[in-house]
Amino acid sequence: MTRLSAFQRVARQYADIADSLLVYIEEAHPSDGWVSSDALYQIPRHRCLEDRLRAAQLMNQEVPGSAVVVDTMENSSNSAYGAYFERLYILKDEKVVYQGGRGPEGYRISELRDWLERYRSDLEASKAATVVHV
Repeated sequence: MTRLSAFQRVARQYADIADSLLVYIEEAHPSDGWVSSDALYQIPRHRCLEDRLRAAQLMNQEVPGSAVVVDTMENSSNSAYGAYFERLYILKDEKVVYQGGRGPEGYRISELRDWLERYRSDLEASKAATVVHV
């Protein structure tokens, strides 16, 4: 959940230039599967969409105020974005402009923050360069 809190801080910091969304995918360490010894919650493998929705509600309690959606039971978002276990993306004009590494090892919130900071600087520079003659 530490990563979620860090993500939420970045989302708030850049809310003026980017919308954020958490997509809850299949459980990486279900309590009836590959169990993690340091898991805060015991969440069994999702057998139906309602199971996944309940698990997403737990995540939403940890990061209140964040927009949370759930993947389909066919795992279409997970498959399309290669998100398993966790991954950061930035989409602009319906195109992927930043793809972080696969988590947990490749999950780097600092890279996300750096990209957003460069984007903010580019936006500010383009505003400053606009000259209007009336």
